[in-house]
Amino acid sequence: MDEVVTRSRVGALTYLSPGGALVEEAALAALQGAIAASTAAGQLQLVLDLGRVTVVNGRALELLLDASARLATHGGRLQIINPTELVRDILLITGLDQQLAVARLDFGGSEPVHAGGARRHRRLGEILMRQAGVSADELEDAERAQLETGQRVGQILVGRGRITEVVLQQALAEQLGVPYLPLRPGLFDAAALALLPRETARRLKVMPLFKVGGTLTLATADAQAVPAFDEVRRLTKCTVRVLLTRAGDIDKYLSEAYTGGDYGADLLDDRDADLELVDSGIPDDYTTIDEMAGASPVINLVNSLIQRAIRDKASDIHIEVQRGRSRVRFRIDGVLYEVMTPRAELHPAIVSRLKVMASLDIAERRLPQDGRIQVSTQGRTVDLRFSSLPGIHGEKVVLRVLDKNQSILDVAKLGMAEANLATFKGLLGRSNGLILVTGPTGSGKTTTLYAAVNYLKSMETNIVTIEDPVEYQLDIINQNQVNEAIGLGFARMLKHVLRQDPDVVMVGEIRDRQTAEIAVQAALTGHLVLSTLHTNDAVGALSRLTDMGVEPYLLASALAGVVAQRLVRHVCPSCKTRFLAPPELVARHGWPKEPPVRLVKGRGCASCYDSGYKGRLGIHELLVADERLQGLIARGASREELLAQARHAGLRTLHDDGVQRALEGRTTLEEVGRAVHAS
Repeated sequence: MDEVVTRSRVGALTYLSPGGALVEEAALAALQGAIAASTAAGQLQLVLDLGRVTVVNGRALELLLDASARLATHGGRLQIINPTELVRDILLITGLDQQLAVARLDFGGSEPVHAGGARRHRRLGEILMRQAGVSADELEDAERAQLETGQRVGQILVGRGRITEVVLQQALAEQLGVPYLPLRPGLFDAAALALLPRETARRLKVMPLFKVGGTLTLATADAQAVPAFDEVRRLTKCTVRVLLTRAGDIDKYLSEAYTGGDYGADLLDDRDADLELVDSGIPDDYTTIDEMAGASPVINLVNSLIQRAIRDKASDIHIEVQRGRSRVRFRIDGVLYEVMTPRAELHPAIVSRLKVMASLDIAERRLPQDGRIQVSTQGRTVDLRFSSLPGIHGEKVVLRVLDKNQSILDVAKLGMAEANLATFKGLLGRSNGLILVTGPTGSGKTTTLYAAVNYLKSMETNIVTIEDPVEYQLDIINQNQVNEAIGLGFARMLKHVLRQDPDVVMVGEIRDRQTAEIAVQAALTGHLVLSTLHTNDAVGALSRLTDMGVEPYLLASALAGVVAQRLVRHVCPSCKTRFLAPPELVARHGWPKEPPVRLVKGRGCASCYDSGYKGRLGIHELLVADERLQGLIARGASREELLAQARHAGLRTLHDDGVQRALEGRTTLEEVGRAVHAS
């Protein structure tokens, strides 16, 4: 008990500090035992510090209510302090902040709209005029449209783009006297979900969140849906307490909540049967996740993970095991976030399920395995690249998510500044030459190549690609995949491709001297060659090729230009705030003092995993091989000479481009520094 709940005395007060998640039986029993032991010792003034508690469930809330009532009958008191943001929100939406003595419920950036006290009967239009600045004329026009269409005034204003759905819901919360809060993981309890069948919840467009005593907290996007609430009361035998939230949040989390289930011992009991069933019923490399939502718990767990990764636009799913615990992390916008910690005993079942989906040998656990999974979910098809690696505690699996719907195949959408985009299109307009895209792994080089090829494709042009692997299939493009196992590498395939009468050749990566020399020769003999290199900046690509053994005079004649790039995270639009740049920062960058420079940052919210960033954009450095630069390359000039000439010709570096994006309010200087200097 002492390991789970820390107990200390300060004067007449007894402080109890549980840790971790108050959802497991052991954690709840430990807290209950600590409260009982304190009461038995005559310590009736208890302070419960929830600063280390990450999440609570309905049973934990009932335990707190019961303990508070018992202490009150003996003249004691239970006070709650330091609730984390998630626990604070749970107390607010369930109404327990009014029933328990809770201190320090100060609001952060994602303050919920909480309707406490007497409700004021105000018209929605009055609230929107005060909160969102809607004019009387706009309101009258919307009311006239309501008579013609039958739509509600708020929905009309949303449809016209005058207000957002969030603004409307917050206004409705104030009008109707109910709380409003966006949903997020942790704001719903499996025990509450079990009270209402999934199909019923979908039909009524509601989501059970917490059951405390005889009260069920229910999320809805329509606080006036009285028939739906009556049906929930009849089915659950509970009083309904309404939480107003976005309709999209309910759709988003309903599937995840019901398919995720309870990752407890019941999964282990059924996992062998589940795997056998999947083995007999799943096609080799194609499965429709949405149609399998009612299947076994392990299958549901894996399916919900994949669905959530696709929905959150994750690029990779990491499933790993350590001593005593398993962990699932998503790489979103280049950063890993922990999203789930299943029990360590479940890890082999999860890995086996994924191997079945990838048509791999589930009995082989000593050797690494690679495979491919194709899933259909949310109305689209997504490829997953499976990779397993044995470790000391078990196999780690990484799934690379290749969502064609999220791919950028338009050079205008690469995020280039207007000047850089015009220069890049000019390079692609050449009939021959070598164009290189450089940057570290994960900087978007392949995406830029695909966008370039898509820009160039036409029935009059023969475009051939050499890739490892082929990530996205494009129409009227001849795509080829290398196979090192049979000796078909980049260099050998490139030789044969040049006999196929190509106009444009895309080489996925220049890895060795032979590939580099053939690519340069192809550029010299009338072909436009596109490829990538792993270098930190544009000038570095020139020295890298000469270090590989390419003759400087050949490189000078063949090179058309180099694009260096990085991906920086975009400031989250949901929690973006503006601030004045400090004077020392203005002086360091040489910015004018008037008008004052305003920068942006994200406070952190549920939609961006509390990071302050959501989505990514590219910053670029374009080096064009003009006549003077070609002369320097041919005579083997140093890096410093090449860089000086490039700057003289107007080169804007990665850092310069990134700072400009920060001034535009799209990213932060800290993010630019991380992306440019960390590589």
